[in-house]
Amino acid sequence: MSFPLTAVAALSALALAGAARADEKPSYGPPAKWVQVADIPAPPVDDQPPSAQLLLNDNQSLHDTAGSAFYNRRIVKVLKPEGLQSGSRSITWDPVRDKITLHTLAIIRNGQRIDLLNQGQDVLVLRREKNLERAMLDGRMTASVQIKDLQVGDIVDWAYTQEHTEALLGGRTSDFEAMAWSGVASRYRVRLLWADGTPLTWRVTTGFPQPKVSKTGKTNELLVDLTDAKSPKPPIGAPMRFLRPGMLEATTYTGWDDISRRMAPLYAKASELSADSSLRPEIAQIAAASADPKVRAFKALQLVEDKTRYLFLGMGDGGYKPASVDETWSRRFGDCKGKTVLLLTVLRELGVEAEPVLVSTNGGDGLDARLPSAALFNHVLVRARIDGKSYWLDGTRSGDVGAIDDLRPPPFRWALPVRASGAAIEEIVQKPLDRPDTEGLIRIDASGGLDKPAPTVMTTTLRGEGGLGLARALRVAPRADLERSLKQQFSSSNSWLTIEKIDFDVTPQGVARIVISGVADMEWRLNDDVGALEYKLPGSGSGSVKAFPRREPGPNADAPYATAFPVYSSAVIEVVLPNQGGGFSVKGPNWSGRVANVEVSRTAELRDGVARFTQSSRSIGRELPFADVEEANKAARRLAGEVQIVRAPKGS
Repeated sequence: MSFPLTAVAALSALALAGAARADEKPSYGPPAKWVQVADIPAPPVDDQPPSAQLLLNDNQSLHDTAGSAFYNRRIVKVLKPEGLQSGSRSITWDPVRDKITLHTLAIIRNGQRIDLLNQGQDVLVLRREKNLERAMLDGRMTASVQIKDLQVGDIVDWAYTQEHTEALLGGRTSDFEAMAWSGVASRYRVRLLWADGTPLTWRVTTGFPQPKVSKTGKTNELLVDLTDAKSPKPPIGAPMRFLRPGMLEATTYTGWDDISRRMAPLYAKASELSADSSLRPEIAQIAAASADPKVRAFKALQLVEDKTRYLFLGMGDGGYKPASVDETWSRRFGDCKGKTVLLLTVLRELGVEAEPVLVSTNGGDGLDARLPSAALFNHVLVRARIDGKSYWLDGTRSGDVGAIDDLRPPPFRWALPVRASGAAIEEIVQKPLDRPDTEGLIRIDASGGLDKPAPTVMTTTLRGEGGLGLARALRVAPRADLERSLKQQFSSSNSWLTIEKIDFDVTPQGVARIVISGVADMEWRLNDDVGALEYKLPGSGSGSVKAFPRREPGPNADAPYATAFPVYSSAVIEVVLPNQGGGFSVKGPNWSGRVANVEVSRTAELRDGVARFTQSSRSIGRELPFADVEEANKAARRLAGEVQIVRAPKGS
């Protein structure tokens, strides 16, 4: 018998108050009375079941202005020996914000129920820093149980409740439910409860059933309850915002400005610099070096990058609360929040307008269309404003050189400024590159004759992250190690060249130049049809191309395809010919146009005794409409099939 909804509102505050009693160990007991405990359903009708068949996927939550409680229950039946590999259950939580209650872990075998929790006697609880090697400490706890004597045919019943509150953000919270499982689920249920006065809003994406919303007294209920449910599959190759079919999200934030306002005091307080801070001489040195705000801002960024190392500290209130500027500077390390506060403080002391901005490093596409939630952001950086232009400065980077105008906007798509007055989410605009990031020049000297070794020089120029990456590597590893690595890298994809020497350097502006010298094996081959020797450029005419895959029917099947952006590369191959090129000819495309979202140019010419082949590709957009995909695939195949050939005179 389920608990009456009229009592939920009264129990809400009591249930969520448990989050304030967060603990490093889980509790044990039955679910709260607001939870409707389901019966174990019969296996679904599925002619292609997975190794572990989902019988029940039950997700219930209770929300108020203090926080949320989340009840989760999963019941699966092991059908095949491969399903025995998932013979453990675990839950991870933040001991400061969360309280975990384990309700059930049991095996049902031949109608008999075997309890595996045993009040925690077999539950292993540990603090497991999974990202320690990435300089990240979050203080999270994990409770894990290894299921003993699991057998094919067993049913595993696992249920727990997580109570969560975020005092720093006024108890605001969010909820995400996604339909994601293999095969058919006997029963799938999502149930959200919230009392009047709780500012909860919700939305669903394509492929999620339309919920039923009802009200009993002062308690609201959202319900989705399905039998024999299949999860919708995301469309292959689509931008991130289309890869969330079958999802429900809910939030108690009233808007993006609500998050911005609640975060602002944390950064304002942390940015207060003490009068005797040892950071002040560093700021004075930057100020004395230049009055130009661009120069000052870039030197401030280099100070934060070069004189403090990265270490994420998420323990305690560290998930959202930044360390103070003096603390970060004194210990010479900080996470993105601490480094942002440090950079903000230096910039403001130097008279440069700046503010913190929240971003998502992995799910930014479509963020503007989602419901506001602090949980959607996992990074913070600085937006400086100079002469009306935005500069996005990330103190967690390292080795930035050159000037502030060399910095490119980050690829995170959307940013939320942190302001006391609140702010709306803003787009981070990226533009197509105006010069190549990668430039290659291969010059093969075959002037000594077709049967002679051909001295070859390969020159590669790297800008942007490629150049900075080599500069960072030069500061970290011995030059000899880098030389060996570069030789191996180039030889693996250019086996036609015997490398004799390699040299490389990086300019003060971060542009890398790699020069490889060696001897080419040109492999001139007789074309019987024309009776002449030919040299085909390595890789040309292969027809090999990475095409846009065709999609199966399903939600968002007509979504656009994501394309790499911004990208710009160019390459030139020159072959110096015998006898000033007399009697020689070249074959290859002389074409320029657009393939998908890429401006492509190809040329082939013979001039002054040198056969010269060029190609460049410059992306001009991040998405290709679905209707354009087939033509783009055809164009790419045609271009990939074009051979690039140097043809020698007959009889040579």
